[in-house]
Amino acid sequence: MSLTVIGHMNPDTDSIVSAIAVADLLTKRGMNAQPAAQAKPAPDTEFVLQKFGLSAPAVIDNVAGKKLWLVDYSDIAQAPKGMDEAEILGIVDHHKLGDVTTPNPLEIWTWPVGCTGTVIKAMYDFYGIEIPKGIAGGLMCAILSDTVMYKSPTCTEPDKKAVDALAKIAGVDDVMTLGMEMFKVKSAVEGASMRDLVFRDYKDFDMGGKKVGIGQLEVVDLSILDPVKDGLYAEIGKLKGEGGGRHSVFLLLTDIMKEGSEMLMVSDDPGVVEKAFGKKPEGRSIWLDGVMSRKKQVVPNFEKAFK
Repeated sequence: MSLTVIGHMNPDTDSIVSAIAVADLLTKRGMNAQPAAQAKPAPDTEFVLQKFGLSAPAVIDNVAGKKLWLVDYSDIAQAPKGMDEAEILGIVDHHKLGDVTTPNPLEIWTWPVGCTGTVIKAMYDFYGIEIPKGIAGGLMCAILSDTVMYKSPTCTEPDKKAVDALAKIAGVDDVMTLGMEMFKVKSAVEGASMRDLVFRDYKDFDMGGKKVGIGQLEVVDLSILDPVKDGLYAEIGKLKGEGGGRHSVFLLLTDIMKEGSEMLMVSDDPGVVEKAFGKKPEGRSIWLDGVMSRKKQVVPNFEKAFK
């Protein structure tokens, strides 16, 4: 039996490395598993893969007829085409349980931690399987990325303990210096199209029957984005009207040093922003002090506002 392990659309480091790691783990458990991705890795993920000698997963856009393990998501909106003709055998995630359904029982690891990489570290431990050095480094960086170097409110003690253990396996002495190198690469905007920047970490959500897009760019200094802010705003305006149209598109511009986000917005009803955050937007954006996590601080607020 051949398995395909695949992460969500517009994959981040966690999604890509998790596919690689879970495929390795399943194969060592006696199953033939291959990692896959719905798109090529972003620049910061490429940095991580090259740093630890990992190969990018094959890109596929249709999973019809395949037996799947999903990593870093369980929402149909984040899945590739062909899911109605695929069989899901497992899920490894750290988000809320989504809307995928299965006709048969499955193996599922879903923990309330800051990164899927933390869950995978525990899976290797549970099955008594040694984590390869390169995969350990990739998982460590995924946790640092997802938790914004422990600054995100999603970060938990298990995340920090996993990083410490993975760093020893990977031979990394200075975790925070490596994390900052990764975020500097993630902050780079030169040469990237507005489309690529918007989709670097973007997800669509169903909120009260309305399609809402939320993207996020994390940078070490918000001023890096000043030259492209107008272009980003124009791009999310275009995106709003595509694919049958969206009610709203929001783009979080997160400053990891100031620990807050400026949110660009285009919406049929800007009032949902005030309803979600108790603060009235001024013009096309709003500053959200202390907001670092889309998963924990933005999506739940909007879900309540759209009810």
